[in-house]
Amino acid sequence: MAGFVPEVGTEFRLAPRPMTRERMRWYVDAQPTVAADDGRIHTQDPTIHDDDDYARKQGLPGIIADGMISTNWIMGLLVDLFGRGVAERCRLRTKYIAPIYEDQVVVTCARVSRVARDADGVAAISLDVWCEDDTAGKLTVGEATVFVAG
Repeated sequence: MAGFVPEVGTEFRLAPRPMTRERMRWYVDAQPTVAADDGRIHTQDPTIHDDDDYARKQGLPGIIADGMISTNWIMGLLVDLFGRGVAERCRLRTKYIAPIYEDQVVVTCARVSRVARDADGVAAISLDVWCEDDTAGKLTVGEATVFVAG
């Protein structure tokens, strides 16, 4: 099956969305809830991701999002662009360079940096990926390579 292969320089952006306390909480509660596997929501001890007082004691103005949320949003953009199969054949590396605060607006972005095809016609699409705030300040940066059958 032939897939979508964009040209070098093509940029993609998701609609801006706020990092809500509820989104932050879902991620914090996910790990202990999955580990318990008893049908109930479980919480963990306070962290900088879910407790304002604890975050302030660590020198932050309030809670911050777990970096994996922005990585998940980047992966979501790749899935939107290239389909669910991207999760099986993709490389993604991210680095968190600025905290994401409650109600901060986040835009998830990708730009094609290289396209190479192998002898079988499979395209290796290299992308610069990032999340930025509403002033274009980078919050998360990274690289991805997506493999698409041609």
